[in-house]
Amino acid sequence: MSKIYKKLIVIFGAIVLTVLLFLPLFLLKNKNPDFNIESIGLFRIEDLREADFYETLSNGLVKCNLCPNNCLIKQGKRGLCEVRENKDGKLYALNYGLPVSEHIDPIEKKPIFHMLPSTDVYSIATAGCNFSCLNCQNWQISQATVEDFSLDKKTPEQIIRAALKSKSQAIAYTYSEPTIFYEYMYDIAKLAHENGLYNIMVTNGYINEEPLRKLCQYMDAFNVDLKGFSEEFYQKVTGGKLAPVLNTLKIIKEEGKLLEITYLIIPSLNDSEDEIKQAIQWLIDNIGEDTIVHFSRFYPDYKLKNIPATPVSTLKKARQMALDLGLKYVYTGNMYWPEGETTYCNDGSIAIQRQGFIVTENNLDKGKCNDGTEVPGIWE
Repeated sequence: MSKIYKKLIVIFGAIVLTVLLFLPLFLLKNKNPDFNIESIGLFRIEDLREADFYETLSNGLVKCNLCPNNCLIKQGKRGLCEVRENKDGKLYALNYGLPVSEHIDPIEKKPIFHMLPSTDVYSIATAGCNFSCLNCQNWQISQATVEDFSLDKKTPEQIIRAALKSKSQAIAYTYSEPTIFYEYMYDIAKLAHENGLYNIMVTNGYINEEPLRKLCQYMDAFNVDLKGFSEEFYQKVTGGKLAPVLNTLKIIKEEGKLLEITYLIIPSLNDSEDEIKQAIQWLIDNIGEDTIVHFSRFYPDYKLKNIPATPVSTLKKARQMALDLGLKYVYTGNMYWPEGETTYCNDGSIAIQRQGFIVTENNLDKGKCNDGTEVPGIWE
């Protein structure tokens, strides 16, 4: 083989290698015109939002006090949520202003049944989560980092403008875990109130008391996932603990905010009658008989694809148990059963009838039934 051919082969190989190395960056740049190298990991401190609720310790450590994980984070490392990083002894929220999902949803989809029926909510999320649920249906964003996406910066003001343009009446912080984009959520929520919008947090409830009470200044409603009712389940399936979630429920009740609870029933893991009864009784004793509960059907996903979907009979039985024990507002979700989606008055008449995310009948007048029953909620 001549020297010329050898040189051509070397040059061609070098070109191919260069293309393979830089093609991903080229594609990202074309996907996001504002792309820069910082957006794939080399964050500049001057562009970042310093996190709230942390303390600086010795040896460059910081302790994050936002959620019960209370992560001790070394210099250059991140907490369990993967979006809060220690840079030179300060904690930064890497996901501030970087939504990975924005959608307009019916409020019933959250699910929120006792607030502004048939209205739309502007739903947002960032990457990251402080849980690692084996059954997560949004794992593509909750178990991801900001570097996994090509993202455009969006200020709280831009989110508010988009929500108003969409004619939504509320903003929902949802999909992943809103606690881990606390600073972004808080700033948006404050502006939302100033612009006549409500705020809804759909959460796992894993947040410490101080940040939660501060957030309650601007949050109008919560849907909290009560994922089970045993410490064993929480540790095995979520990576978290039950007790802090129960404390969150008490605080939301104390703060006088609308609270709805979702209990996803997973066969063989949290579906025993005893566990469900314990959860119901705790809610009655600590939150009250007016507690709004959604028993939701599990479908195989993420790391629990080996477990079958929850039998419809299990959800119907759980709802009936809750009603028998004294809860007034109990619903079923992720299944078609209009009776399990309907709100009833004390006399058994229909207050609000739903089919899926659609309200087919609404007989409430300023939150009251014809028989005088006052249904808890936000109705106007």
